[in-house]
Formats: sequence, C-alpha cells, structure tokens
Amino acid sequence: PPEVEVDTAARTVRVGGGVRYAQLARRVHGRGLALANMASLPHISVAGSVATGTHGSGVANGPLAAAVREVELVTADGSTVRIGRGDARFGGAVTSLGALGVVIALVLDLEPAYAVEQHVFTELPLEGLDFEAVAGAAYSVSLFTDWRDPGFRQVWLKRRTDQPLADFPWAVPAKAALHPVPGMPADNCTAQHGVPGPWHERLPHFRAEFTPSSGAELQSEYLLPRGDALAALHAVDAVRDAVAPVLRTCEVRTVAADGQWLSPSHGRDSVALHFTWVEDTAAVLPAVRRLEAALEPFGPRPHWGKVFTLPAAALRGRCPRLADFRALARELDPAGKFTNAFVRDLLNG
Repeated sequence: PPEVEVDTAARTVRVGGGVRYAQLARRVHGRGLALANMASLPHISVAGSVATGTHGSGVANGPLAAAVREVELVTADGSTVRIGRGDARFGGAVTSLGALGVVIALVLDLEPAYAVEQHVFTELPLEGLDFEAVAGAAYSVSLFTDWRDPGFRQVWLKRRTDQPLADFPWAVPAKAALHPVPGMPADNCTAQHGVPGPWHERLPHFRAEFTPSSGAELQSEYLLPRGDALAALHAVDAVRDAVAPVLRTCEVRTVAADGQWLSPSHGRDSVALHFTWVEDTAAVLPAVRRLEAALEPFGPRPHWGKVFTLPAAALRGRCPRLADFRALARELDPAGKFTNAFVRDLLNG
C-alpha cells in the first residue's frame, strides 16, 4: 500500500512506519486536512516519535501518540497484529519503546486544515512568572533560556488563526527573527512576526529543508506535573551553575495528559523541561545528575529517547501501568527478541 494513504471522509491517514512528519504533513495538507500538533522539528519519523513519547506543546495538546488510532505490527514470530482504540491492549501499543515488534503502519486522526501565526517575545523574567497564564496564552507555547540568569531569553507563541488573539504583557516583542539556540541562523526557523501560514509550516520551530536545532546534539528532557512547573523552574535555577556551562538551550513546554502506559505524560497534565547540551558526554553527565537530583521531588519522568541517568528502579515506580505493559510485551514477544538490556531492566527488575 502507499506509504501515506489519506481518507478524507473518515479524516484519518494510514502512514508507513518509516515516514517522517515533514512528508506526512505535506501530503495531509494537500488534501485539506491537518494533524492536531507537531514536534519542534518535522525531520523525525512518525513511528519513532510516538514510540518514545515525543510531543509538541500546548496545555490542551497531548503528545504525538494521542493522534494514533491504530498500530500495525509485525511480531517476533512473523505475525501481523493490528491494535486499535477499544482494544484492551491499546494503552501499551503506541508508546512501546519498540519492545512489541516492528511498526509497519499507523492510522492517525486528522482534522480540517488550519492556519497558524507565530509571535516571538524576549526578556520574560522568572521572578513573578504566572506560568499558567503564559503557557495558556496560545495554542502552543515554548519558553527558551540558557540558564545564565533567572529568566527566559525567548517565548514562542503559536496561535491558530481560528482562535482569539490573547494579550501577552509579560515580555517584549522580538525586533528580528530569532533561532532558539544562540548563535544559530534564524533562516533555519519557521516564519515569525505573526505572518500566518499553514499549520505544518508554523507548529515546528524548524523548517523541513534546513538543519534542525543545531544539528547533532545531546538532549535530555523531563516531564513533571504541570502544577509543579514554577517550583521546578526555580529548582533548575538553583543549580544553573552546573547546568549553564554545558547547555546550548533549554525549552519549556506543556503536554496534556494521555493514556499510553509508558508515556511520560501518562495520567497527568505535564510541564516538559528540555535541555540541548554541548556535544561532550563526559562534561554533560555530571550536569544531568545534578539536574535530576534537583527535580527529584517532582517525580520526573524522562523522555525515553534522550539522555538520562535515572535508575530503572526509580522509573518503575513512576510508571503505574508498567505491569500491564510487561504482560503485553510477554504476549507479543515472549522470547524478548525486541528488547535490549535497558528495556529488560525496566520491565523485569
């Protein structure tokens, strides 16, 4: 079958496991439809993104996996298995860490195409921050800082043009187009200054035809209860002496709760603290450990596809449906052919 197969009547799309979001978005938009949200870069594959809990931003927007209505897998014995909404196993089937089988296709929900305009602000102080008001000021909101001082260098507001324009009195409108990583060219980024454009050319920060972010990177990300956002930001500020020297940029986003058993936002509206580090693992890991210790009171869940040092025992305690996922993995892959040492430790400790 075609790698991207749009059903305009059902408002769904069947997409092959290796398809990237940029390719998918162009095809879907060409049929007058849209995804509800996208990640910060469109260069990533659909199957890999949803398997690890990747997300965009927005207080009402779940992770990318929330759009999935069916997964088609080839399991270890060569069987093809389809698991859709309504199946008792669905909660473990999408954000699965690749532990169930090879994803050959996914079916995603679509909606009518819409336009988005992007407004960038600067100089948002941490002191006195009304996080809920800032995070809810647009359809998708991202805050950026290098933690060299207590505040945010940039705030990116992505407003759907079919929704009201909110005031944003807490920061200064940017005078020129900006890149979220200091020193990188803004040409790589999607259009700013409130110029309306198609959803898939505004929801990501980076244009599909350019290098995303700063290229090859080390990244970490932790999702915490959204109600703890301000306290968590102050906790990071308290260890910025360890974080800032090895940090390129930090992005703060929100993610609505979802039902995938291994999702970092499972069952709780979340704030996501993302860190893009310098390319020096030996220098970065001590900062990661300091950061994790500072965030420990908030029960952080890591993004599965990024750098973290939290032990499997701690992670098991933060995944309330882990036993259900373990049972599903044993059902579909009893010999553990699709697991590695990390997944075995997580599931079997």
